[in-house]
Amino acid sequence: MITVLGPTASGKTMIATHLAARIDGEIISADSRQVYRRMDIGTGKDLADYHVDGKDIPYHLIDIVEPGTKYNLFQYQEDFHKAYDDIQRRGKQPILCGGTGLYIEAVLKGYQLSPVPQNPALREALKDKSLGELTAMLTELKRQTGSTMHNKTDVDSVQRAIRAIEIEQHNIDHPTPLRGAKPIDSLIIGVSIDRELRREKISRRLRARLDEGMADEIRGLLGEGIPPENLTYYGLEYKYVTQYVTGILTYDEMVRQLEIAIHQFAKRQMTWFRGMERRGFHINWIRNEDDLYNLLP
Repeated sequence: MITVLGPTASGKTMIATHLAARIDGEIISADSRQVYRRMDIGTGKDLADYHVDGKDIPYHLIDIVEPGTKYNLFQYQEDFHKAYDDIQRRGKQPILCGGTGLYIEAVLKGYQLSPVPQNPALREALKDKSLGELTAMLTELKRQTGSTMHNKTDVDSVQRAIRAIEIEQHNIDHPTPLRGAKPIDSLIIGVSIDRELRREKISRRLRARLDEGMADEIRGLLGEGIPPENLTYYGLEYKYVTQYVTGILTYDEMVRQLEIAIHQFAKRQMTWFRGMERRGFHINWIRNEDDLYNLLP
C-alpha cells in the first residue's frame, strides 16, 4: 500500500488523487469526520479533487454513516480492511490518504481493538468535569496502560475526552487477548508545508468554506434534530460555527477563535506524525508532486 499523510491544508488529497490517476489506484480516506454524509463543507471533503484529467478517482470510507452517529476507531479499522481487501482483490493499488494520525497508525500497525460499549455510570460521574480535568484523568489512565491511542487531536471537546476515558477504563477493566488485525506494509509519504504557507492556506480555506455556506450546512443538521452539543463532537468547524449559529458567538468571534484553533490543530497533527517516526514508522517527506515521483520507482 501507499500512504499519503499530512496536516490540514497541506494538499495531500490532491497529491494522492493525482498519484491514483497515474498508477490505477483507489483512495481509502483516513479522516475521522469525512465518514459522515451531508457534512461536506465543515469536514473539507473537497470531492472535486477526486476528478483528475477527466477521470473520476474511486474513493472509500467517505459518506458511509449518518450524522449523529458516534463512529469510532474500531469501526474504522473494520471498514478499512473491507475496502483494502476489495481493492486488492480487483487488482488496483490502494492508497491510504488523510490526516487522522490515530486512524493511520491503527491500520498500519494492526492495533488490537475491541468494541467498547458506553458506560452510563462513568459518563454520569464525568459529566460535570472540565476539559482540563478530563485530560488529566486520561493522561493518568494512559500512564497506567502505556497507551498511545489518544492525543490532544482526539480529545478537543468534553465529549471526546469522556469517550477516550471510557475506552481506556474499559481496556483496564476488561483486558482482551490479541485479535487478528494484521499490520499493513506501506510506503509512507508525508506532505510537508512551510509553516507560514500552511497558516495562509488555512486562513484562506476557512473563509472560502464560510462563503460556500458552512453555517447553512450546520443549520440544516440542526434542523434534522441533531442537538447542538452533539455537533461539537464532530470537530472544530462544527464546534465554533454551531456556537455562532446558536448565538453564543458573534460572527467575528467565531472566525477569530476557529482560525486559531485550526492552526493549533495542524500543529498537533504534525506532532502526532513526528511521534509516529519515533515509534518506528519511516515517513518520506515531500513538498510537491515532483518530489513524489522522484521518490517512486
